[in-house]
Amino acid sequence: MILFDWIKDFLEHGNIHNSVNFPNAQMARESPFRLGISHANVPNMLAQISSSLGASNLNIHNMLNKSKGEVAYTRVDVDSAISSDVIGKISSIKGILSVRAIPLESA
Repeated sequence: MILFDWIKDFLEHGNIHNSVNFPNAQMARESPFRLGISHANVPNMLAQISSSLGASNLNIHNMLNKSKGEVAYTRVDVDSAISSDVIGKISSIKGILSVRAIPLESA
């Protein structure tokens, strides 16, 4: 892959290749509804993210969590559309750096 392909893969699917500050994180897409979440690498973070999704009746289809030092990146495929309210709930968790919905264009 060349740099352009890596950038495109990040924008379209949330995959990270050869970043200086973030871990390599590639996950095949299994759902048209995906979240990319950058956060502090601290205990209980995944539980808080999972609880927020469950409280919003979103079923986790697949999940990947990778860390590099004090930073982690979590990618979550869910079975249905992700509302802005869900993004807001997750964004409000202490230690969350960014949350991005990454839907397939056809979804």
